[in-house]
Amino acid sequence: MFANPTLREHVRATAENRPGVYRMFGPGEELLYVGKSIRLRTRVLSYFRAPRGEKAWDLIRETARIEWDYVPNEFYALIREMKLIQELQPRFNVRHRRKRIYAFVKVTAEAAPRVLPVTRVAADGATYYGPFPRVKRLAHIVRELAQVLGLRDCPGTTPVFFDDQLEMFGSGQVPSCVRADLRTCLAPCCGRPRAAEYEAAVERARRFLEGRAEAPLRDLETLMQRASDEMNYEYAAVLRDRIDRLRGFRDELVAFRGRMEDLSFVYRVPGFAGDDRIYLIRRGRIRRELRHPKGRSGRARVARAIDEVFGETDLGPGALAPQEAAEILLVARWFRLKPKERRRTVEPDAWLQERRPA
Repeated sequence: MFANPTLREHVRATAENRPGVYRMFGPGEELLYVGKSIRLRTRVLSYFRAPRGEKAWDLIRETARIEWDYVPNEFYALIREMKLIQELQPRFNVRHRRKRIYAFVKVTAEAAPRVLPVTRVAADGATYYGPFPRVKRLAHIVRELAQVLGLRDCPGTTPVFFDDQLEMFGSGQVPSCVRADLRTCLAPCCGRPRAAEYEAAVERARRFLEGRAEAPLRDLETLMQRASDEMNYEYAAVLRDRIDRLRGFRDELVAFRGRMEDLSFVYRVPGFAGDDRIYLIRRGRIRRELRHPKGRSGRARVARAIDEVFGETDLGPGALAPQEAAEILLVARWFRLKPKERRRTVEPDAWLQERRPA
């Protein structure tokens, strides 16, 4: 079976060598593949020259129709390709096709909040930190953090009450799990802590997740020293390893927070045939795309957009959908692999000071 010569001639006659995103469809209108290129015509025609046995050879021989959209630049082509692949799941795509699972740390909005590793965010009043790509590692570390601080990890349906509520609920109950017996949980299931005591532990967790507190590490260091003084060296070694993991996680959180804050700027990208664009990026997400202004009214339009995007309240990670998490990581990767592109960025306030119409 040979590639459709009519299809090849259609591409040759109508496609242009400019940035774009293309889609290949099978005979039954099944979407087979989504791709991108800064020279779309050359890239699509290369499929017709692919040697037998390569993926491109298999793909073009199943393709009955090709359509494409032009975009202003390579940066937007990358973002557009990722979103289409995640949304439409074409059979021949590998990268981006599977909806990658990202991990978040969730501090629940409950009477006795829990700190949990989750892979989805919801509008449930909880606070989320992330996204992080390593799900299994995060689950292990979050479990250790909960144990160090004495926070519960029982099901959300477990009844909880506090020592200062015993007059309302009666005397304390029998602990519900071994963690309560071992005193690694403050155990609100049996009314052991006061509400303020448990809330203080939750606040230490929040501060730790924001990179603003050392309390869990100091607590572990005290326990490790005590175990060493008592010549319980095996337990001291376990605590030492736990400290190292939590410290590494703390450093990762601080670095991640810094990277997200660092990805907030006005980004000008030269475009095909002078179609320059401005992208307003806040915490790694593209919040607005505008044509580069060429006059007073255009500058005023961009200034209004900057005021709106960077002036609104940032809801943080709790407002992220999985596709938005993927966009953050993709934008971060773009600037990591293309450090010279950072020279095209400017702080929002600096842009307004230099270019806002008088």
